[in-house]
Amino acid sequence: MYRIIFFGFATLFFMGKTIAQTPIDSLQSVLLKELSIRTQRPSIERLPQISGTYLWSGKKSEVISLENIDANVAEKTPRQIFAKIPGVFVYDMDGTGNQTNISTRGLDPHRGWEFNIRANGIMTNSDIYGYPASHFSLPMEAIGRIELVRGTGALQYGAQFGGMLNYVLKTPDTTKAIGLESINSVGSYGLLSTYNAIGGKVGKLQYYAYYSKRISDGYRDNSESDYDGQGAMLKYSPTENFALKAELLRSNYTYQIPGPLTDEMFEADPRQSTRARNYFNPEIYVPSLSAEWKISPRTRLSWTASSILGERRSVQFDRTANIVDAVNPGTLTYAGRQVDIDVFNSFNTELRLLQEYALFGQNSIVAVGIQYINNDLNRMQQGKGSTGTDFDLTIDPSGWGRDLHLKSQNIAFSVENKFQFSPKFSVSPGFRYESGNSKLSGTTTYYDDDKDLPNTIQRRFPLLGVNTEYAFSKRQSMYAGFSQAYRPVIFKDIIPGNVYEKVDKDLKDAYGYNAELGWRGTRSGFKWDVSAFALQYNHRLGNLAQYDADIDTFVLYRTNIGDSRTYGLEMFAEYGFYLGEDVFASIFSSTSYFNSEYLGDSIRINGKENRSIKGKKVESVPTWISRNGLNIRYKKLSASLLYSYTAESFADPLNTVEPSATGAVGLVPAYGLLDLNASYRYRHFIVRFNVNNLLNEHYFTKRPTFYPGAGVWPSDGRSVVVTVGVKI
Repeated sequence: MYRIIFFGFATLFFMGKTIAQTPIDSLQSVLLKELSIRTQRPSIERLPQISGTYLWSGKKSEVISLENIDANVAEKTPRQIFAKIPGVFVYDMDGTGNQTNISTRGLDPHRGWEFNIRANGIMTNSDIYGYPASHFSLPMEAIGRIELVRGTGALQYGAQFGGMLNYVLKTPDTTKAIGLESINSVGSYGLLSTYNAIGGKVGKLQYYAYYSKRISDGYRDNSESDYDGQGAMLKYSPTENFALKAELLRSNYTYQIPGPLTDEMFEADPRQSTRARNYFNPEIYVPSLSAEWKISPRTRLSWTASSILGERRSVQFDRTANIVDAVNPGTLTYAGRQVDIDVFNSFNTELRLLQEYALFGQNSIVAVGIQYINNDLNRMQQGKGSTGTDFDLTIDPSGWGRDLHLKSQNIAFSVENKFQFSPKFSVSPGFRYESGNSKLSGTTTYYDDDKDLPNTIQRRFPLLGVNTEYAFSKRQSMYAGFSQAYRPVIFKDIIPGNVYEKVDKDLKDAYGYNAELGWRGTRSGFKWDVSAFALQYNHRLGNLAQYDADIDTFVLYRTNIGDSRTYGLEMFAEYGFYLGEDVFASIFSSTSYFNSEYLGDSIRINGKENRSIKGKKVESVPTWISRNGLNIRYKKLSASLLYSYTAESFADPLNTVEPSATGAVGLVPAYGLLDLNASYRYRHFIVRFNVNNLLNEHYFTKRPTFYPGAGVWPSDGRSVVVTVGVKI
């Protein structure tokens, strides 16, 4: 609660009233009572109808204010940060805070690669056509707010099924020439973290820069992490209506990968490790230039140019969990490891225009955009690495097993128009056209490149969508939307791993749509957003068994295996109330229901047999995800208790229940977690206390099929983090 004394306004009010009713010579002094307003900082809001040159009317969106939550920011614990966004599936493969692996609506959470992920509106997906994961890792201390728009907004920002996830960085205090901020954390398992920033405004120039460092030993054996990140921003505004901005962001971390476990190992000791010589190291730079021009009160223009530059490096003994990585008694050395390096050279530029205009006596809006992407992903893999134990990327002189380039170009045009038919009702149809190609070139040591490798993938996608909104009042509205989307065939889909794998040269990009209908609003301390959705995902990729007469054996044939559909409910409700003069409390529930299954002629390999998977559940899609919390605020002190429940899910399309010997397939059990968070804010200082997984539950969230290794990946047990911050 904040107490604000309006002496000036109250004095003017009472003076005016007295002058109007009383002769001047009879003025008397009036003792004014203290006026107070009790307000609460909202932790989650919705995007406005217009934001810059983007149009969000009728779309499902959430905005998380990081300043107003008590979550474990130092380690970027997603279930806490995204607690009030229903349907967010969290893939906790480690607790280092290096990557945020989340998804919505039954999609794959691997590094959020079903999202169009942005930082300050700049795309950070490593290569949208080759490897769409976001290896770039921002420190959460640098984030002011997080914006999430579901897939029905895809026509404006891109064609991703999951939607757009935008991390908006903090901005400088423009009332100062120099402002400083320092946030420092210490926690369980050797966690040490520091974030330091400087910013301000000098004349027409704004600047902001930060340095972040975080190290930890990790919950499991052999899971050390060493992260550092930097960012710098310069913004020059020669006039009130025009601004130029230059940014450079960098992230770099080295993570020691402790290896997968079998189910038996997990039950015996979830903290144990099967690997001590595996390492992962992505170093990513994100430079960008942008301009914003408010040409008139009704016309806005924006332009951005950016790139993703860097490498994803790894050295691993990549075997299943039941194969021991041990010294060979005959050679007295370990087995050789495999070295893989991806080099990213991704370039993107986008020009957008938003125009307001009068139609039928109402204010309508049109948003137009054109985007050009030019990427070159160089994938160097299967290098024969050293037999050592440290992070060593040297390889045998024989070179790479495969050294390939996937060069992609794409141009997209989009237009969306909001027709305001009345003060309460609007309809926003939209169109996006994507045109481009990806060309594969290079060498492998086990394939006849010209004969067996696909070399060019064409894409031509006209995408349609429409959103509508009816406002019952300023506080309540109904919204509905439909938007087509696609996901391009990516690098790993078109490269066979060995001579016993083949790839369909006529692979089709995944294609489908998002549809939703919702009701949201606020009333008398009650806030809600309830929606139903359907997500159609066609041309899913998978492996089939196929007999190859040339080598007289069965091979794995990579092709489109069928379609899937996910439908469900996303329900958020929160009620806030005062328990006393200075005590405010709120309770919330963020719950989702998913029904996701394969359709029609979908098939999957089972040994040497191809089996129908029609009606089977899509892997890693739990039926229920529910997060429920209690928040209490007393003056400058706030505390929250969060319970997170995730139902069981399957690890493979065949819906195998019994775990395999390697842990690669089998049921992923349901789990429930309790988190306790508290913060004390006083003037320029903040102290935060987090207890994660309070009851020390042993659980895992997914059985991955590729990186970081097929099997069980335990999530973190109980940990404690203490954070102290100051801002001056």
